[in-house]
Amino acid sequence: MRFKVIASLLMIGLHYSVMSQEQNQVDYTLQESIDYALENNTSIINSAYEKEIAETQVGETLSQGLPQANVEAGINYNFEPQKSLIDISTFDPSVPEGTEQEVSFQQRYDGNINLNVRQLIFDGSFFVGLQASKTFKELSSKEHIKTKIDVVEAVSKAYYNVLVTEERFDLLQANLSRLDTLLEETSLMFENGFAEKIDVSRLKVQYNNLKVQYDNTEELLKVSKDLLKFQMGMPIGQPIMLSDNLDEITLNTTLGDDFDYSQRIEYSQLQTNQALVNLDMKNNKVKYLPTLYANFNYGYNTQTSQSDQWFQSDRWLNYGFVGATLSVPIFDGFLKSNKIQKNKIEAKQIQESFQELENSIDLQIRQTKINMNNALDEMAAQKENMELAKEIYDVTKIKYQEGVGSNFEVVEADTEYKEAQTNYYNALYDALVAKVELEKAYGKLLDKN
Repeated sequence: MRFKVIASLLMIGLHYSVMSQEQNQVDYTLQESIDYALENNTSIINSAYEKEIAETQVGETLSQGLPQANVEAGINYNFEPQKSLIDISTFDPSVPEGTEQEVSFQQRYDGNINLNVRQLIFDGSFFVGLQASKTFKELSSKEHIKTKIDVVEAVSKAYYNVLVTEERFDLLQANLSRLDTLLEETSLMFENGFAEKIDVSRLKVQYNNLKVQYDNTEELLKVSKDLLKFQMGMPIGQPIMLSDNLDEITLNTTLGDDFDYSQRIEYSQLQTNQALVNLDMKNNKVKYLPTLYANFNYGYNTQTSQSDQWFQSDRWLNYGFVGATLSVPIFDGFLKSNKIQKNKIEAKQIQESFQELENSIDLQIRQTKINMNNALDEMAAQKENMELAKEIYDVTKIKYQEGVGSNFEVVEADTEYKEAQTNYYNALYDALVAKVELEKAYGKLLDKN
């Protein structure tokens, strides 16, 4: 009686546990998976932080053109006052000329406090640097977009892998059920003397191998879902279901003929790098121009021989000045000239990189289109082979059951049917991957607007 109560409680607990998992489980389409990844993938989050860092650098550069104000204060105890030698004959004619004596004009204690304000009036590097910081911010934004594209590619491939693995798993489950039924029928025929022991053994071997494949695929499906959740930035322990259907996915090679290189983020990044090189060259050129700063300084200082007089207000004397500082570059050992020459060479490198990237994009588009067409042809051929293998198996099984065929033919037909199924789903996944790579080559994997 106690055992029945415990068993009932365990069943109730299992039931509610399954219900709880089903309630927490969420169905995701491919687009929903991508949207989730764009919000939660760690790489995208970090690249967004890089964008924010680039924005702060614009503020850093701008701050250099604003007034710079500092307050400085200090007190000193001159335990060994600085001394000077003076000719005392200058002050006393009775003393022989050249007679020197140590004299100190510094007292034991001194202090000062002052306000210094410095304002940039003209510095060509500041204005060029401001442009460069904004361009760097633009480059950071493009790096963020590239990270998104890479994540969309990874999520798409992982999503399709789960779909295909789920389909294969369901098919293996059906095959296992079908083979189990055939094994039972053959075992019954053997018991009634209508089949041989070897017939049962052949099917048993087939069944055991298929069971191992079924168990391995079940584990592979779990790993595939974990990989998808990892790419999405979802906790691995969170249940997930896929709601897209393989039959509803459109596979085509028609993406239009209006392709422009600027649709590829890599091309856009290279354009920004070119702008940065030109700005660096401009910065090195404007360094030949003078710089001008305005200065304002106001403060108080004091000197005394007694420490208790430090804070007497009548001993603090004020001072101040306002002026400008002009710095004119004369000669720097050809430093700026060499930097400009380096910039010119870098600009040539960028120009060559444009040509190389255009050729690389052309090659990628051509290869991905060929891969897509080949994958579609392979998938169509393997689908037909799978359908034919199924027909062969069905006919062979009927002939065997009617006593006009052999068990060996059934086992062989079953093996060929399962191999055809594996080949078809491999070809299907290759076609889905080719679709993703083709869209990436055309720059249409992610809407960048």
